[in-house]
Amino acid sequence: MSANPNPYETERLLGEYLLFHYGSAEEILPESAPAGMREALDFAVRTTRHFSPGTVERTLDLGCAVGRSAYELSRSSTETLGIDFSQNFIRAAAAMTGSPLPYGRLDEGHRRTPLLARLPEGLPVNEVRFETGDAMSLRRDLGDFDRVHAANLLCRLTQPDRLLERFPSLVRPGGELVIATPCTWLGEYTPPANWPQGSTLDWLKLKLGGDFELVSMKDEPFLIRETARKFQWTASMVTAWKRLP
Repeated sequence: MSANPNPYETERLLGEYLLFHYGSAEEILPESAPAGMREALDFAVRTTRHFSPGTVERTLDLGCAVGRSAYELSRSSTETLGIDFSQNFIRAAAAMTGSPLPYGRLDEGHRRTPLLARLPEGLPVNEVRFETGDAMSLRRDLGDFDRVHAANLLCRLTQPDRLLERFPSLVRPGGELVIATPCTWLGEYTPPANWPQGSTLDWLKLKLGGDFELVSMKDEPFLIRETARKFQWTASMVTAWKRLP
């Protein structure tokens, strides 16, 4: 990863992501929020619904952040592993199975509102583990998985090609891969020489086409609340792939 300090280790980003993953509509949205903002909630849940129905043995959530998608994926997986580069995020994700996790929602300036992050009531959590790791240099003994989920990760890597090259060994033949990316290629994360030369979709088809079949593509909006009056509304391109025999 970059030699620059990891911004995802800050308390501010931790609070934003806990709210993004676990916050209620009332905690996130202003009273005057337009319908489009409400439709962009629960992104960490919606991306997990791009897998086929049914139960599987092993699932991997790469770039799992504070864990909501991993817990959702565990509904239909015997074993789920979440990996993220941020130690702060991983500690928070692992703590979610205990008592509610306190954090602060930034409203403005020095003003913060104390909130509690908790798993949804009744969420059937099977075996879920979390660990820190670099998506470009994953440990070799991970094994393979029936499902691999990577949401909003690719365009935050310095060398995204290295992850794409690893996917065939991570996904079992007949297994599924779901990639979500807002395609926001920025030099502060990825050197321009490592950006796709054309569209991100064409690049994914070129890189994955020899080992995977593209099953579907859909835009999914998401919303991150920065302050009481500032929000990030973004559309992420979600592609679902099936590993060829």
